[in-house]
Amino acid sequence: MPDTVTVLPVDQYNQTLVNHVHPNDWQNPTPVDQYDLVVIGAGTAGLVVAAGSAGLGIGLKIALIEKHLMGGDCLNVGCVPSKCLISSARVVGDAWDADRLGVHVPTTEVNFPAVMERMRKVRSGISHHDSVQRFADLGIDVYLGGGKFVDDQTVEVGGAQLKFKKAVIATGARAVRPNIPGLEAAGFLTNETVFSLTECPPRLAVIGGGPIGCELAQSFHRLGSKVVLLHKNGHILDKEDPDAAEIIQKKLLEEGMQLELGMQIQKVDVTPAGKVLTFKQNGETKTVTVDEILVGAGRQPNVESLNLEAIGVEYHPRKGVLVNDNLQTNNPKIYAAGDICMNWKFTHAADSAAQIVIKNALFAPFGMGKSKLSDLIMPWVTFTAPEVAHVGLYESQAKEKGIATKQISVPFSTVDRAIADAEETGFVKVLLKEGSDEILGATIVAAHAGEMISEITLAMTNKIGLGKFASVIHPYPTQAEAIKKAAGLYRKGLLTPRTKKILKFLNKLA
Repeated sequence: MPDTVTVLPVDQYNQTLVNHVHPNDWQNPTPVDQYDLVVIGAGTAGLVVAAGSAGLGIGLKIALIEKHLMGGDCLNVGCVPSKCLISSARVVGDAWDADRLGVHVPTTEVNFPAVMERMRKVRSGISHHDSVQRFADLGIDVYLGGGKFVDDQTVEVGGAQLKFKKAVIATGARAVRPNIPGLEAAGFLTNETVFSLTECPPRLAVIGGGPIGCELAQSFHRLGSKVVLLHKNGHILDKEDPDAAEIIQKKLLEEGMQLELGMQIQKVDVTPAGKVLTFKQNGETKTVTVDEILVGAGRQPNVESLNLEAIGVEYHPRKGVLVNDNLQTNNPKIYAAGDICMNWKFTHAADSAAQIVIKNALFAPFGMGKSKLSDLIMPWVTFTAPEVAHVGLYESQAKEKGIATKQISVPFSTVDRAIADAEETGFVKVLLKEGSDEILGATIVAAHAGEMISEITLAMTNKIGLGKFASVIHPYPTQAEAIKKAAGLYRKGLLTPRTKKILKFLNKLA
């Protein structure tokens, strides 16, 4: 019998969620003599490996082990719940900006409990896709409990010994818990607990100005919290394109959020007035008092309970399980995928990595070729308002590699649909290899940048140059027309002064 799991608050939606992804009455199966594949962790990577392997229809015996909730972070405490909150917050932002379109919204009242209830309803409504029963119906032996290696051919879960031919580690990552004096005693939220809130914190401190911190800070600010965002570096989203990060930082300030940058938190105290964070900034000691603290300062791999020492699999406390480009550990029978071993900590990255593992673990040994992680063209999106989407190299990375580049940028202030939508803030920026139309990378800042980046990702994946976009008809008026405008600028740049003189001469003769 697995450990009892409760997701707060205990309402009909969370009970449905638990009944799907960690039913407390689940009976673990009796192990077979030997599994072809044992997968530890049922987040995105683990689920795709297990379901994809079972779906081959070749009679593989597969075991899937999950310590907590099937679906992992994405379903339970990541993509799904956060995007529900962001959707509600976007409506508030639209109301704030409505005057620009000639619509006066006198007041904006947010029913925070209803926002969170809707999130729980949506999450529970799609949780059957990741349910224990669904995967059991696929012919997979699902074990609920903590799995650990006994030796290089055995995993133990709930007292049962699972023998395997090959194994996949997909145990994911968790929120980093900063070593700040007084923080633990004061109590704090992470992405793993913030979605259990039923009341909006009047005053909220968000620690960390990366993608997670910025997304949640803006959402809670719009939903009614007075938010202060604290970031150790001098600019938020400091790993992003600097122009993109500047737009988001300016937007947060315009919306009235307090940003404390280039600072170091010294301690947290609990007082009758609230939780007091003391920090140093430019040599000066400052304080801020809040009701809740949300930590979004990075991710830490879940490696501690796997007993990797027993099988000699190499790992790093912060980097996770060490793998080669084929996602194989130093033990050739054991692979890893997802947040446990990759810098790309995205659901779609875990999905793609899982498919690499299936091919390399089950097909490559029979001479059917190997897939490499480094071959993936990986886009990602920060779901602030506006969104920031990126794929490929940044200009600074290209310089580090010694690659000469040319950059083409189209501001949305020149795109008719963006002007009509009052969404002129942002740009499409495409990084090209100097002397060609080969796309090395791209950044888009727009209201729906995440929906636009895939057009460029498709081109990069299929080695289609930017010049080809000029002949692709884009519906008018759409914001995606900015990509075609970028192609037009590239084509225009091919017209050298000499070429223009020749064309001018020929036209006179015509």
